[in-house]
Amino acid sequence: MEKSLKVAVIGAGVAGLAAARELRREGQQFVVVYEKSDKLGGTWVYDPRVESDPLGLDPNREIVHGSLYSSLCTNLPRQLMSFSDYPFEIRKNDERSTFPDHEEVLEYLNKFARDFGLVELIRFNTEVVRVQRVNDQWIVGSRSTMSELSLEEAFDAVVVCNGHHTRPRFADIPEMLTPPAATPSPVLRCSRVPCI
Repeated sequence: MEKSLKVAVIGAGVAGLAAARELRREGQQFVVVYEKSDKLGGTWVYDPRVESDPLGLDPNREIVHGSLYSSLCTNLPRQLMSFSDYPFEIRKNDERSTFPDHEEVLEYLNKFARDFGLVELIRFNTEVVRVQRVNDQWIVGSRSTMSELSLEEAFDAVVVCNGHHTRPRFADIPEMLTPPAATPSPVLRCSRVPCI
């Protein structure tokens, strides 16, 4: 049997959970999943707060990690939203739509993590601030989002599963960031509230 690797997984969203499960399935005994928030689920964690600067121009703004709105449903049916070997539960007299809402997706991911023993692998409230290759190892620098605690650890491999929905990204078009375009339009607001 091959030596078990020490593997870091960055992010406990869908990709991070899938990676952690597959690493455990292939026999990797030492897997650490870093998650900067206090919940697993990545983009499926709903936060009702809205940023004060939706264009992200103010570097000192409070960043609200979330791209969901309260009534969001998926645009794929539950059969396609689930892992092929771990379907959404079918409940007797379930009146839920073919397209699950964000709460059901998050519930599904939490159950997936519990059923496969992934929750105990996750270091919640821990942000990865640096990954560097040194000789034959990866050095992962992390810090607690709750305290001043920082840590560096060596790993044989790193799986990067962090999301890209935290900070808005815009094309480098100068006119785009000058008034009136710098004022959020109804189209931009629709990313956080239902469009009617």
